[in-house]
Amino acid sequence: MIWHTRETIRQRPNNYDHWAIRDGRRGSRAHFRRRWINFDSLLTRFLILLVAACLIGVATGLVLPKVSRPLAQMTGQYVATGPVAQALATLPVDDHPSTRGYDRDSFGYNTTDDDGDGCTIRDDILKRDMTAIRYKAPSGCQVKAGALKEPYTGKSIRFVRGKQTSAAVQIDHVVALENAWQSGASKWDATTKQQYGNDAYNLLAVDGPANQQKGSASAAYWLPANRKFRCAYVARQVGVKRKYNLTVTTPEKQAISKVLRTCPAQQIPKQ
Repeated sequence: MIWHTRETIRQRPNNYDHWAIRDGRRGSRAHFRRRWINFDSLLTRFLILLVAACLIGVATGLVLPKVSRPLAQMTGQYVATGPVAQALATLPVDDHPSTRGYDRDSFGYNTTDDDGDGCTIRDDILKRDMTAIRYKAPSGCQVKAGALKEPYTGKSIRFVRGKQTSAAVQIDHVVALENAWQSGASKWDATTKQQYGNDAYNLLAVDGPANQQKGSASAAYWLPANRKFRCAYVARQVGVKRKYNLTVTTPEKQAISKVLRTCPAQQIPKQ
């Protein structure tokens, strides 16, 4: 049996001290971990700066075209192809539109019955755009209730006719009456204005609040929140303006082109 004195025990290195001594160094265990990245190296610093510069460049390229029209033009964000883009290119440009003398009532919206069915255009559009329709009278055409798959927001709306509920679904002029006025309609005769105001080609049943938010804005200032409908929306706007030979502004044309870049196969609606 071997007896050890206190001195011999104190003199015996523990495993950690023995390891440190063999490695020629003392200190914490972290000192023995290999440093995979040497931040003191000039090459490492250069690579870090290069990666940072690349990230800043990418972010700048994505953000600046959205806030600068000249940069958006330089990067081709307003270049579109396809049948709608071709029709858009034929529209005259007027960058000095005026709403002077605008008179909404001159369009006679919802005051005519062109198809002779006994109902105005509002009920005709409700009947066209909704499903599960119920009428106020069995043989009538006034819509009492129905379901609308709303295009501007993408949500479903249950329509019920009434003083407190009818406004949930409104009929929107895709190219607003005021927009049409400043795009050339101010020069029309009374018959053409009334035809435009009640043309089903330019009318959609939509969410009431979304319609109010849009107001008379062109595509330069308002687009549907439902991105899936934007291509069809601007295509119908181009179709309406071509049908009535209305003008566009440069910002409006650019906004429409930017949407059309994502859908070159989009067609102008026929009806």
